[in-house]
Amino acid sequence: FMGGGIPLETLKEESQSRHVLPASFEVNSLQKSNWGFLLTGLVGGTLVAVYAVATPFVTPALRKVCLPFVPATTKQIENVVKMLQCRRGSLVDIGSGDGRIVIAAAKKGFTAVGYELNPWLVWYSRYRAWREGVHGSAKFYISDLWKVTFSQYSNVVIFGVPQMMLQLEKKLERELEDDARVIACRFPFPHWTPDHVTGEGIDTVWAYDASTFRGCEKRPCTSMHFQPPIQA
Repeated sequence: FMGGGIPLETLKEESQSRHVLPASFEVNSLQKSNWGFLLTGLVGGTLVAVYAVATPFVTPALRKVCLPFVPATTKQIENVVKMLQCRRGSLVDIGSGDGRIVIAAAKKGFTAVGYELNPWLVWYSRYRAWREGVHGSAKFYISDLWKVTFSQYSNVVIFGVPQMMLQLEKKLERELEDDARVIACRFPFPHWTPDHVTGEGIDTVWAYDASTFRGCEKRPCTSMHFQPPIQA
């Protein structure tokens, strides 16, 4: 017995009871813990799945100049189509992404081609063209734009980045015919003077006619592909 007449054994039992949790409380805590782990697993798995699906679309494929995939806005497409009014011939979209420009051009009657290095985007573009009913006039190819010759196209569309515009400017000057038109979106070419400009901000579109950036309006001009024979 301790002072106050309380048996020592009783005090020990009360002390132990204060540290023992009810069985029901332990079960509830375990269930909450399990649900927490399950929820964390589901969220983590979902994020991994989304990343696995989205990464091939968002991440640019290996290329000479990094050209990331940024989908064209509805206004940008409208402005490109506006620059194609009264134009004829074939069209090419350099770095065609998910195929929006090519499909829009095909709906306007153009034979349109898209070159894209990311195979996931090319396959998705082909599916979209089939779904939109223009797969006969909208074609997509997996290719590096620097390895393609654009001389056969009358209309060229490019959603470029500043790092590539100067080099692409030189390439198109060498390859395009005099009646070709180049339409640049988001960023203009560094040296050419545009013949037409429409839109504002990120939706701005610049149109360049080959006859202008070659100076053919001021002097007689022949195709860059023609080399006069050397006189003996």
